[in-house]
Order: sequence, then structure tokens, then C-alpha cells
Amino acid sequence: MERRARNCQLQSHSDSSLVQENFTGMLPVLPLEVLEEMLLNVPPQQVVCVCRLVCREWKEVVDSDSLWRERCRREGYQTYVTKLPKDWRLFYFLCKKRRNLLKNPRADDKFKGWQIMENGGDKWKIESVEEVPLPDNTVQKYFATSYSTCRKSQLIDLEKEGYRPSFMDDFQPDIIISDWYAPRWDCGSEYEICVELLNRKKKPIKKFSPDTVVFQQWNDQKWNQMTHVFKNYGPGVRYIRFIHGGNDTQFWAGWYGIRVTNSSIEICPSVDR
Repeated sequence: MERRARNCQLQSHSDSSLVQENFTGMLPVLPLEVLEEMLLNVPPQQVVCVCRLVCREWKEVVDSDSLWRERCRREGYQTYVTKLPKDWRLFYFLCKKRRNLLKNPRADDKFKGWQIMENGGDKWKIESVEEVPLPDNTVQKYFATSYSTCRKSQLIDLEKEGYRPSFMDDFQPDIIISDWYAPRWDCGSEYEICVELLNRKKKPIKKFSPDTVVFQQWNDQKWNQMTHVFKNYGPGVRYIRFIHGGNDTQFWAGWYGIRVTNSSIEICPSVDR
């Protein structure tokens, strides 16, 4: 029995020595197309934060345009202009993170997320879309203003939304603003919007504040879209302040003023516009 145990120990030591002699510490070399296919099936954050650190060869593949261009193709992220992205990895992550940064833009959750700045006349009110639908027919509600100025706002903290200061300063991605507004057909009204890019002290760096839009009585009450793109705005942007509202022009009791809904602020790749 002792002899058998001793033989097993010798055999185990021999096998261990053989493994140590054959192990060189080098990973097996994979064909480039196999390595790229493998990385395409790993979560993107792990590709950058983990796989990129494995060795020089893996780093080169992770940093290559071909990997991220193929990832964009597979996940449906396309460019809609002839100009191609300079950095496909940046383009990919911006597309993946793209979303509306405004909370409750369609009045689905009453006034949650909004700060009421002015509540004139009979105050803000939420109504249902009825006579004239929006181009996006999933929008079912809007915010209605009254006979004296009604304004509301949101302040977006970009770092809390996942956009680091260094990222905003180095890449300055496009910031796209959109807002939908409409008058009532039987009453004149006014619409206003102001969007500011703010620094860490919440002081304006850039501002979009077009002239007030005035509608006359007996109009077609169609929905209109206000859009703006902030480009090349410089370093230091940490917050975005969005303000909109309006009133009616005939001082009628009730909610005959401008109507707003489906507002949005998105951080996008520059090649989108």
C-alpha cells in the first residue's frame, strides 16, 4: 500500500513537471478573423476594459476600425450621410448610448421631472391629443398653456447621465434639440424656447433662443417641430438647461395657449447631421 502511494506521488510530480516544462506563458495564436469574431461576441465594455489589456495583438484588434465598423453593421448603427466616422469606436458607443435625456417629455407622468417656472393664467394643464395627431402617433398627451405666461424647465447633469467631463471636452459630440408645439385653431398664441449649455458653475457657454413664434387666430392648428444642433461648442459643458412655454394672445380663461410635447435632447455622433 505504501509503495503504491509513493508511486502515485512520483507520477503526479512527473506530470506536474511536464506541464510546467511545456507551459511557456504565451496564449495560443488565433487567426485574425477568429479573434475578431470572438471579440464581436463579447460585451463592448469588456472588450475595451478587459480584452484590450490581454496582449499587444488583442489591443491592435480592439483599436481597429474594422472591429467597430462590423459591430455597428451588426447592431444596425448606420451613417445617413456620405461622410464616414473618423473614429468608429466612438461612433459605436455614442449610438449605443443615444437616448432622450429629458424626463417625461410627453406628459405621460403628469409634471414629474419638470420645474414650473411660471404658472400664469389658469396654470399649466395636461390634455389628450385629439383633433390633430402628431407625426409620431404614439404621442397621446401634451402640456397646454393658459392666458398668461406658462414656462417650465429641466436641468440635465451630463456627468450623471454618463457623459464624463473629459469626454465632452475632447470629443464635443453634437447635442440635438427637438420640441413639438401647436396652437389651437380658434385662438392666437405664442411659443418660446431657450436651451443653454452650461459650465460647472451653471453659467452659459452657448445658447439657443430663437424669436418668439406667434400664431394668429383661425389657424390650421398643425404641429410644428423646433430643432437645433449644438456643434463645436468648446470645452467646459457640464449641464444643459431646457426651457419652453408660451401663452394665448387673447386672454381667454382656460387653456387656449400654445401646446407642447415630445421634447428631446440627444447626444449624437457628429456625422449624423
